[in-house]
Amino acid sequence: MAEDRKYDQDFIRPVRRILIGLLAGLMLLIFIIWRIDSPRVEQFRMAVIDRVVPSFDWAMRPVARGMALAENFRSYARIVEQNQELRRELQQMRAWREAALQLEQRNAQLLDLNQVRLDPQLTHVTGVVMADSGSPFRKSVLLNVGARDGVHDGWAVMDGLGLAGRIAGVGQRTSRVVLLTDTASAVPVVVQPSGQRAMLIGDNSAFPILEFIESPDDLRPGDRVISSDDGGVFPAGILVGEVVATSDRRLRVRISADYGRLEFLRVLRSRPVERILDTGDLIAPDLPDFPLPDVLDTPIQDDAADG
Repeated sequence: MAEDRKYDQDFIRPVRRILIGLLAGLMLLIFIIWRIDSPRVEQFRMAVIDRVVPSFDWAMRPVARGMALAENFRSYARIVEQNQELRRELQQMRAWREAALQLEQRNAQLLDLNQVRLDPQLTHVTGVVMADSGSPFRKSVLLNVGARDGVHDGWAVMDGLGLAGRIAGVGQRTSRVVLLTDTASAVPVVVQPSGQRAMLIGDNSAFPILEFIESPDDLRPGDRVISSDDGGVFPAGILVGEVVATSDRRLRVRISADYGRLEFLRVLRSRPVERILDTGDLIAPDLPDFPLPDVLDTPIQDDAADG
């Protein structure tokens, strides 16, 4: 066995050396041919390339696939980054959209306030509604206007549609508004077209009650309710709401003011109405200039004497 191994080694070594030599010679020949600058050699090189290179398509195909896969992966990474950037921009656009909607709502409310037709003698100051500070009133809001803006206790407050409440507490910078639905609210009103006077009293429900009505049978659902100047508390003619009939068989009023979206309120500067308390002196009418007949100087004849 040892002799066979020695024989194989002695046979393989010369063959290996011959192959290495041939390979080295072939490579040297290729190098020399590739470096020769001759038109014929250039044609020979191009012929060799045309013969050999196309046969390597099977070897280049995996490389091309790998390069395409790497390019697709980079493209996917760019798409992921763009998607994240678009999401961030969409989030920002949603925030801007919300801000735009809020501005649109505020603009609409301010336009409603400007469209309200009031007595030319009435002036007003507009305030922004703030959160309630937690007072005994259960249906009230705070405004950012107060004594420094000339607000007085008892003044009427309205939104873009109608009467909302009255001032019940004034600070230097803020004031409290008691809404018509609060139990502390009692407002004199007039129901049209019947012209009946009543009191609108809140009971912490969405529909205040009409009390002290002279003829309830004359009222119908849908009748218009406006404010009255009885007692000199509110200006007359401000829209309050309309009459509704509820299941408890009591006449109530659906308030025109939108309590669900109170952001701006208009405080009406009320001025006391001048009232005439005493009667004036009676002035006799002017008499005509022609003389009156002297009736007293005419003698009275006795009918009995003539008989």
